[in-house]
Amino acid sequence: MFSRGIISNFRTPTLPFPTCKYSISDNDLESRGFFLRRTISDLNLDHLNSVFVAVGFPRRDTEKIKLALEHTQSILWVEHKKSQKPVAFARATGDGVFNAIIWDVVVDPSFQGIGLGKAVMERLVEELLEKGICNIALYSEPRVLGFYRPLGFVADPDGIRGMVYSRKQKKNK
Repeated sequence: MFSRGIISNFRTPTLPFPTCKYSISDNDLESRGFFLRRTISDLNLDHLNSVFVAVGFPRRDTEKIKLALEHTQSILWVEHKKSQKPVAFARATGDGVFNAIIWDVVVDPSFQGIGLGKAVMERLVEELLEKGICNIALYSEPRVLGFYRPLGFVADPDGIRGMVYSRKQKKNK
């Protein structure tokens, strides 16, 4: 599971789950051998980069990852207690008032299917909503849209379409 690409999804300001009630509680995560983290301290960027690559992202320069994370307003990642490595990750950037975009939602393939992606997304969305941010967008590969829908994300709400700048050269006619 990961998010990148050109499909824009926007979230309505209402949560499909009660505030502070998650599909997996913090205590359950910890009892299963995972820690939730909200800062980049203790985050090994080489290990994070390995998770990015494992889900199909291109390998990134770790200095650029560090710079991007320093400019990220909200970050949430899951550390596997035994290996002390990140196994799930998501971050959000934005204006801090009205709008946010969620980026880099990844779960290590060895840990997919046990609720870590949902745990990260539930908490990240709640954090943004608690800040009063109600226009929350993300980019997603079409094959994982179904993951985001139960979390309240919809494609093209009210006919709104996202666009991205593309550097592709136009063919001369």
